[in-house]
Amino acid sequence: MDVTVVGSGPNGLAAAVISARAGLKVQVLEAQPTFGGGARSAPDVEFPGVLHDICSAVHPLGFASPFFAEFDLAARGVTLAVPEISYANPLPGRPAAIAYRDLKRTCDELDHGASWRRLLGPLVKNSDAVVDFLLGDKRSVPSSPITSARLGLRMLAQGTPAWGSLSGDDARALFTGVAAHAITPLPSLASAGAGMMLATLAHSVGWPIPVGGTQKITDALIADLRAHGGEVISGAEVTEPPDGVAMFDTAPTALLRVYRDTIPSRYAKALHRYSFGAGAAAKVDFVLSGDIPWSDPRLKDVPTFHLGGTRQEMAHAEAEVAAGRHPQFPMVLGSSPHIADPGRIDEGGRRPFWAYAHVPAGSTVDPTEAVTAVVERFAPGFRDIVLATRSVPAARMSDHNANYVGGDIAVGGANLLRALGGPTPRLNPWSTPIPKVYLCSSATPPGAGVHGMAGLFAARTMLRREFGINELPKLSP
Repeated sequence: MDVTVVGSGPNGLAAAVISARAGLKVQVLEAQPTFGGGARSAPDVEFPGVLHDICSAVHPLGFASPFFAEFDLAARGVTLAVPEISYANPLPGRPAAIAYRDLKRTCDELDHGASWRRLLGPLVKNSDAVVDFLLGDKRSVPSSPITSARLGLRMLAQGTPAWGSLSGDDARALFTGVAAHAITPLPSLASAGAGMMLATLAHSVGWPIPVGGTQKITDALIADLRAHGGEVISGAEVTEPPDGVAMFDTAPTALLRVYRDTIPSRYAKALHRYSFGAGAAAKVDFVLSGDIPWSDPRLKDVPTFHLGGTRQEMAHAEAEVAAGRHPQFPMVLGSSPHIADPGRIDEGGRRPFWAYAHVPAGSTVDPTEAVTAVVERFAPGFRDIVLATRSVPAARMSDHNANYVGGDIAVGGANLLRALGGPTPRLNPWSTPIPKVYLCSSATPPGAGVHGMAGLFAARTMLRREFGINELPKLSP
């Protein structure tokens, strides 16, 4: 075997696809019984016509990622439905703030839409350059220095205590909700970077939802890998060094278990010191009997929600989480995927509601009641339409994905230094000092998300160093 990829998340599969297309013999070993890591779907255990996404459900980078753009999911039968509304932020006692795909309509409905246009308008016009900078290899010169400078200034404005450049409670909440995807104290440069990219994409390519579930993306990657001679093996936990070159779509600390005392001492110390996030995600999948009774009727057409209230309430909740406390109203990300994909509604009218709550790392608390209370705050009567709930406390998130230690779905990568430099200080963050061993998980740049770029950068490094292949193979069908 030329290359063994450990872990079948989007980055691992991206690395495997590239390696197989380069003519190498490739295998992917997955400890779980199903493939996909953070990109999996499964039917409900009681209502099998209702499909739940196990981790990610909405994919702003599905179109924008350079890897997926070349891989061309649409040509492989994956339909990414792009709704008219990218996301919304319900607010207490007033109309919700809504991010339409149409930037003008978004600004027209905000109290001070001009400030939203000033913040995002120049970035939306040059969204490819924004993606290139935030998802690109930070060791290279950005394709558009002017756009990169604009982005940097906006990150400073939204990521530091000044927290300026937006007017109106609705606009401030609209940005803070999307910035909170980073699960860090607010404001921070990491959250500002996430918010800038995701908000820019909301008004450029939109926030697509895969028809038939996130698993469709994984299945397309696996089909291409097999078509080029690669193998994928489930239920295969790796505890000994694989033969040949190894690429790990895992937390960096997994190397300690596999390579043990063969790891160079300085690197072993760095891995032992590796820390995961203080904030984590706990999951609740709901089965609902009908539409959610939102107080703002416009929300019935929204597929993705940031349920944290005002900017001040979200900042307080994230600060509580960082301090190891459970806030009364945690930040909750929710999705009604059937809005974009009506096939998610079964014959009895039942449909899924996907939700993450931000909680302290390692929390053993069942998040169901907290999430239900948050939704009830903006949709009185929500409890009455809940038929079933499937919850996973943060401490158990690693049961279905070993990378999510303590519920950290960013695998320790949700801070600016790691987004730039990788999990340990190295000139090439996808390499390791262990011979023939590379990291390709979201712990490496450019960080979390279903985009495949960490896999692409790791494969590029590995192909050049181990096989003298300096040009990446074509990825189109």
